[in-house]
Order: sequence, then structure tokens, then C-alpha cells
Amino acid sequence: MGGAPGEDGEGAGGLRVPAARPPGAPSAPRLDAFRKAVYALGDLTINTGFAALTLLYASYFLTQVAGLRPALAGLVPLIGRFVDAVTDPLMGRISDRTRLPGGRRRPYFLLGAIPYGLGFAALWVDVPFPGELARFVYYAGAYCLFSLAMTVLSVPYLAIQPEMALDYDERTSLNTWRTVGSLVGVILAVALRPVAELFGGGSTGFAAAGVAFGSVLALPWIAVYRVTFERPELRQAGTPDPGFAEGLRLALAHHAFSRLTALYIHGRIAMDIAGALLILYATWWLGRSRDFEWLMLVFLLSVIGALPIWLHVARGREKSRIFAIGCAGWAVFGGALAALEPGCPRWVAFALIPLVGVGYAVVDLMPWSMLGEVIDEDELRTGVRREGLYHGVFTFVRKIAGALGVALAMGVLDLAGFERGGEQPESARQAIRLLTAFGPTVFLLAAIWLARDYPLTRARHAEIVRELERRRGRAGSGGPAP
Repeated sequence: MGGAPGEDGEGAGGLRVPAARPPGAPSAPRLDAFRKAVYALGDLTINTGFAALTLLYASYFLTQVAGLRPALAGLVPLIGRFVDAVTDPLMGRISDRTRLPGGRRRPYFLLGAIPYGLGFAALWVDVPFPGELARFVYYAGAYCLFSLAMTVLSVPYLAIQPEMALDYDERTSLNTWRTVGSLVGVILAVALRPVAELFGGGSTGFAAAGVAFGSVLALPWIAVYRVTFERPELRQAGTPDPGFAEGLRLALAHHAFSRLTALYIHGRIAMDIAGALLILYATWWLGRSRDFEWLMLVFLLSVIGALPIWLHVARGREKSRIFAIGCAGWAVFGGALAALEPGCPRWVAFALIPLVGVGYAVVDLMPWSMLGEVIDEDELRTGVRREGLYHGVFTFVRKIAGALGVALAMGVLDLAGFERGGEQPESARQAIRLLTAFGPTVFLLAAIWLARDYPLTRARHAEIVRELERRRGRAGSGGPAP
């Protein structure tokens, strides 16, 4: 996942185009492997929280520990995501317009770290409220506050990516490192339940584990702040900003962005349906609750192992095509989970899960890498760089798609008679089996269809880069920038 071009960009076909800098401005730091690895710690902490909410919170903690019925548990993340509909794009807008000595994005890494850790701890408290409605209100409120703290960190964090990595393939490389960090975060999230059991299990154990994890999640942001950088030439160039409402309208009207958003929504729903149901699949279909953490570990290690391979395969090829291939592979092997029976040998599940992970690896990686080209095309169209706004909208998409996936799955299980603890009725067990195997497939097939004829190809991006560098070169030399 190696080297980087430093402050220069490289277009398609090996064309290297130097980034224009204002006279006297220092060159950008070299984007080497160490810097990428430390940058990835940011998504490690974000995805630890995000994955804990997806894998354990609604489907397990809220139903089995806090005592909410599945339909109410599924509504908790959905309410949080409706709040994100405002806060995520708004945070992107705020970071685009921030003018602080530390930059537009980096100061928020320090501002959001402590609230993020405290908010995570508040989620896992089994509040002693007597009524189910009161408990529901608490968890929905805590979820919204935690999600707000996540927004303050994640939107600027993601928005800084296309500024650090300028060219088509280098963005894939940086996003590969970030994705590895996010997957390590999932591994940490999976460890939450075992850690809770070490603290005594039940409500007391989860509360203690929440405090322990929340304390750790705030720390890496100091290092992320130190290694990230921004490019003054991108901050200073451009025409007057059209304003938040008009900018959001222009972003949503951007054809390539609307296509990318649609395919990412479908891929993300597939990811979160699978993530939310795996613990239920292992517990109530296979009858091996203790296998959940080990299945997740094997799955995530296969995803991490597949990422360098996909990065190699993607060099010189269209990102949308690689995305479609990954979706197809996941749909094929994921559907095979329906054939597993409770009495089947353990090795069968452990052999199948890594094959699903190979396709899964691409579904989250490629859309975030493709977003950088969308932002470049937007600058060419409007003369303004709005990484924050675009990443704010995309971060909301990431969250709302996950919430919709979890709410859909939990709603179906509620109708199928899923209950707290004990044995589940056969209708609930069959629903878990079919949703885990085929629930993602519907959305993966839609994502493949949306990826066809994606307009921002490698060749098109090379044209965009050449024109942007021509404009920046004129602006840097004092000439008019058309």
C-alpha cells in the first residue's frame, strides 16, 4: 500500500502534474506509508464507534440488555440519522469556511475527541427508568449526541483526504490505508462484548466496557492532528462561495455525485444488514453464540488481506468496474450462507465467511476513493473546492444507509416474532437465516446496475486535472484564472 508522490499529482497514463503553490508557500509533506498509517488511526476510532452501533447496539444491547422491543431498538439509530441529515452537511460547510491557524479541518480533530469518548460511554448505560418509552427516549438522545460528536470528527477527517492525495491512484492507496484502519476498528468493536463479560457481564459489564472504550477512542486524534496537512493553494483559489443552500443544491444536482451516492447507499445498506445480523445468525440460527467474535475476526482478516490485492488490481483500471466485481463476488458467496444448517461442521462457516470478505472489501473502499474525482470535477464546474460539503453529504449517506438497513432488518424480525433472550420461534430463526444470506444481495445487485457507465472515468479525470492545474498556475503567477 506503499509510496506516495508527495506534493505532486499524477494523472492517468503516468502524466505527472505539479500542484501550483502560491509564491513562498512551503511544499506539502511527503505522503509516505507512515503518514498514511497514522492517518488511518482516525477511521479506526470512528469505525470502532460506528461498528459497535451497527453490530451490537440495536440488535443485541438494546434488545437483550436494555430490554427494548426490536422495533423500538431499530428506531433509535434511525432517529439519530435524521438529525445527521442536517448536521453532517452543515459540518462540511463549516469546515469549508473555517479559517484557523491549524487549517480548515485539523482543529476539529482536537475539539471533537473528548466529546466523542464521553458520548460513547453514555450509550452503554442500562438506565434505571421504569418505562420502556423513557428508556427509548434516553437511548435515542444519547445516540444523537454521540453521532453529533462523531460528525465533528469524521466529516473534516474525510474531507482532508482529496487534499492530501491529489491523483487518481494515490487516493485509492490512501483510502486503502484508511479502510484497513476502519476494519481494525470493527475488530475492536467486536471485542466489546467479551470485554463487557470480563467486567462481569450484563448491564454492569457493558457500562464498564463503554467507559474503557470511550477513554481509548479519544487518544489517537492527537497523532492524526500531527500528521495531517492541508494545501494553501487549494484553500485560496476560487470564486466566491455560493452559500450553503445553493452549494448543497449544486452538489445534489451534480450527475456524477448523484450516481456515486446512489451506488454507495445500496452498498452500505448491504454492509450494515450483514453486520447487524451476523451475531443473530451465529446465535439463533447456527446455535453457536461464542463463534460470533471468531467469525468476525476471520471475516475482517480476510477483508484486510484482500485490500492490497484489490489495490494492485485497481491500478490502471476503472474504479467503478472494480466496485461492481466486488459486489458480484459478495452476492454469490453471501447467498451460500442460507445453505448452512445448525448441525453443519464449524469449519464450513469459517471457510465460507472469508470468501464473502473478499468481495466486501471493495464495497466500502472504492466509493470513498471515487469521491475525490467528483470534488475535482465540481471545482472545474464552479471554481470552488467544497470537500467538506461533499464529504458531509457522503458521511450522512453512510450513516442513514446503515440505519435504514438495521431498521429494516429489525422490523422484519419484530414481525417474525423475535424475542428477548431464550429460544426464538422458528419464524424468527428462518427470518434471520434468509435476511443474513439474501438481504444484502438485493442492494448489491442494484449497486452493480448503478455502477454501469459511470461518467467519471480515469481518462476524464486526467482531463480535469490538466485543466485545474492550468487554472491554478495562472492564479499562482498573478494572471487571470478563467
